Amino acid sequence: MRFRRRRSRDTDVELNITAFLNLMVVLIPFLLINAVFAQVSILQLNLPAVNESSPPSEDDEKDKLVLEVLIYGNRYEVVDRNTSAVLKIVDNKGEDHDSAALHDYLVTLKEKFPEETAITLLCEDDTPYEVMIHTMDAVRLYNTEINGQTIKKELFPSISIGSAPQDQTGSNGGDA
Repeated sequence: MRFRRRRSRDTDVELNITAFLNLMVVLIPFLLINAVFAQVSILQLNLPAVNESSPPSEDDEKDKLVLEVLIYGNRYEVVDRNTSAVLKIVDNKGEDHDSAALHDYLVTLKEKFPEETAITLLCEDDTPYEVMIHTMDAVRLYNTEINGQTIKKELFPSISIGSAPQDQTGSNGGDA
């Protein structure tokens, strides 16, 4: 028997990375340019303030407005926590909350109390996320026109969130 020796075909293989480099040359600038447009908006929220140990003077309490917006299934209630007075009830517009009417009322309140920046949103446990977000948008900023230009100004930027007390009217907002 004859044994043939096979020739080993060991050849040096060269790594061709030209296609990979071409891809990177195009991909990296594309990702860097689009990274500017992908920004995340963060809104700082607080818990409702607890009454401090030393009560403020009566003159300060009279003039001070502590705004709360209670979000129920069928309406918004704007309340002054100091006097426990319901300032405005904004009923739903159809099935949706009327955040535009709430916004308009808060703009008129801001004109009366321009130094006030804090507001507390009190929600029921089953309040939809979208309703909370629309309410936060309605209470944060408003548009004003100065010298023919529309400018966004802060309405009540310091937002606190908490749980709303039980609805005393007995209505469940149309949810059965």
